[in-house]
Amino acid sequence: MRFLLNKTLIVCFLSISFSFSAVAQLASSQTSPDFWSHVRFGGGIGLSFGDGFFSGTLAPSAIYEFNPQFALGVGINGTYNTQKDIYKSTVIGGSLIGLFNPIPEIQLSAEFEELNVSRKWDDRLRYANENYWYPALFLGAGFRTHNVAIGVRYDVLYDKKKSIYADAWAPFIRVYF
Repeated sequence: MRFLLNKTLIVCFLSISFSFSAVAQLASSQTSPDFWSHVRFGGGIGLSFGDGFFSGTLAPSAIYEFNPQFALGVGINGTYNTQKDIYKSTVIGGSLIGLFNPIPEIQLSAEFEELNVSRKWDDRLRYANENYWYPALFLGAGFRTHNVAIGVRYDVLYDKKKSIYADAWAPFIRVYF
């Protein structure tokens, strides 16, 4: 447990340090008239329901393409889940993403996500309400064509008891315009 916490703190520190460096570089690039021509917007929308369950997610993001191989971006995430007569949860957070395209058709990614999870259980005698922060570090690979990438990613910090995801492996579809 302590090793995981230390590893998480190191990853957070490195991610924040890297993002400040990237933001400083981007800020100096803003004087260039073509800054916005390198910015791409995208994200995800999710909706799931059935048999008393509902989940909705909105996760916009933006990346800055430094060149055809490298891009760095940020995103925000908001999710609401409910299971009738069992629980309600709200998940809010942000992410940093780095993309590398060794060739135009292959996209490698690293994404650090920090989420605040708030769960309220209907049966308070059996379960205590929860409010905690959950980090995730996804490493992924996918096939890319134009502005769409389809692939799979793996959360190297996955904790089955705390994660909002059912598994450390997750498919993805990324679209940036």
